[in-house]
Amino acid sequence: MSLILADTPLDSRFLLGTAGYPSPEILRRAIEASGAQVVTMGLRRQLAHGASANEFVALIQASGARILPNTAGCRSAREAVTLARMARELFETNWIKLEVVGDEYTLQPDPFELITAATELARDGFEVFPYCTDDLVTCRRLLDAGCRILMPWGAPIGSGQGLVNPYALRTLRARLPDVPLIVDAGIGSPADAVQAMQLGYDAVLLNSAVAHAHDPVVMARAFKLAIEAGRLGYEAGLMPQQDMGVPSTPVTGQPFVL
Repeated sequence: MSLILADTPLDSRFLLGTAGYPSPEILRRAIEASGAQVVTMGLRRQLAHGASANEFVALIQASGARILPNTAGCRSAREAVTLARMARELFETNWIKLEVVGDEYTLQPDPFELITAATELARDGFEVFPYCTDDLVTCRRLLDAGCRILMPWGAPIGSGQGLVNPYALRTLRARLPDVPLIVDAGIGSPADAVQAMQLGYDAVLLNSAVAHAHDPVVMARAFKLAIEAGRLGYEAGLMPQQDMGVPSTPVTGQPFVL
């Protein structure tokens, strides 16, 4: 079950967001239940909370998880690059989840601004985790820009729709077999996480489905098990689908009665 991201070995394939939890204590318990070793955190939210942000960061650090700051809320490459550099100083990490949104309704990434920002940040020594669509050409351009990891969406952020285009995600996996791929955004249930992992994806990143659950701690545990089950199923080799029925116990000759 081990995973290597940016030359860092991880035991968990579950990356967890930290926004929208009922309380810091529930977030702490959810991280523990999830087994996640990487958690995302928006720098804009930290700046907005002022001094209390330090306590929030301390909570994350105490969990033992690695912080993956993100540029959520940015609408241009310049804005995202500026925020990423601030995040590097604040969190003392060169990891950055790069988000540059181009549409307010779907929160779909802007591919042009995203590639521009990724190019500059990669040259500046960042390990860029780009939140992108499932478009193969865009993903290839991000790799050309210096990204070593891709984070295509399953559906719009916070929509809970699951994997709306499994064909596109399957194509990405087939065409980019050696690139770490993480499904990010749109995951609504543990079943969605299983599906993503059974497609051969390396990890899943989600936030809302856990944070907004009736019991976030139990839901975090559910997703942990789903991600593990989906990965094990993929590694074991899934049964191929077919139209006709095939008996599980083959029989030969004529029936007989003792």
